[in-house]
Amino acid sequence: MPQIFGIRALYLAAAAACVIATPSAAFAQSAAAGGIVVYNAQHESLAREWAEGFTKETGIEVTLRNGGDTTLGNQIIQEGKASPADVFLTENSPAMVLVEKAGMFAPLNADTLALVPEQFRPASGLWTGIAARSTVFAYDTRKLTEDQLPKSLLDLADPAWKGRWAASPSGADFQAIVGALLALKGEETTMAWLKAMKENSTAYKGNSTAMKAVNAGQTEGAVIYHYYWFGDQARTGENSNNVKLHYFRHQDPGAFVSISGGGVLASSTHPEQAQAFVKWIAGKGGQEVLKNGTSYEYAVGLKAQSNPKLVPLDDLQAPKLDPSKLNAREVTDMMTAAGLL
Repeated sequence: MPQIFGIRALYLAAAAACVIATPSAAFAQSAAAGGIVVYNAQHESLAREWAEGFTKETGIEVTLRNGGDTTLGNQIIQEGKASPADVFLTENSPAMVLVEKAGMFAPLNADTLALVPEQFRPASGLWTGIAARSTVFAYDTRKLTEDQLPKSLLDLADPAWKGRWAASPSGADFQAIVGALLALKGEETTMAWLKAMKENSTAYKGNSTAMKAVNAGQTEGAVIYHYYWFGDQARTGENSNNVKLHYFRHQDPGAFVSISGGGVLASSTHPEQAQAFVKWIAGKGGQEVLKNGTSYEYAVGLKAQSNPKLVPLDDLQAPKLDPSKLNAREVTDMMTAAGLL
């Protein structure tokens, strides 16, 4: 549901509605008041912190319309120039690529792009990275020792791993990982791996659910993103106390670091405010939220520091990938053909 930040928060929140194809009264009022509408596929709590921080500093109101990466990306394309969205934020880059290929992003200002190193944004300059998350193998320490762990993500295709690992294939997170595998190893290797995954793995809905299954002893390991473990450990640890994280490193596809994106819609009716919001997230204000908050996602801004509890980003030895090269539609077609979707 949309969430409104600013002096009219209570009034506009009452007008919030679920994702639909046409602008709601809440969106129209936000635009009329000079605020911006953000289609947000990032975690709601993190986006809320960004919105509140930006509004506090600038006075510009932010309406969050929350949904999934692919859902909101397709929604923007469906709405076209009539979309009420000023800004699009995602958890993973494939949805940003979807909107970029539809020609719906305006170029970001040069001073915004300068805030983020080149490896965390596409060469097009049409959007930028705003956060990152690392692929990991979360494993049950009661069942596996370090010397028994897979050396590569590709090892999980071995029949020896049949019935011993899990993932959430229906989620945008895992599909981004497959997108990285496709970009790095090509179609033949990726399809063979997906078919083996169908035979070897157990499917769960959501990374946190997969991690809980590992913790409960239902499976020996799961391919997830790192921050689910850190977030649970920071709370009670009840869903992760039997779990440790294995980082594949060595530029392996399993060391893929997924980039969360932010961009301004070409159809925005408040382009200056929208550009300012993306710049704020990519800059000191937004990146310090990542460092000091409880999202446990990596900061990607130039010289920005991540939460000190995390393995340093440079130590992950992630493969080098242009985030604009991850093909969401090809990935879902391949996963469907392999029987995973």
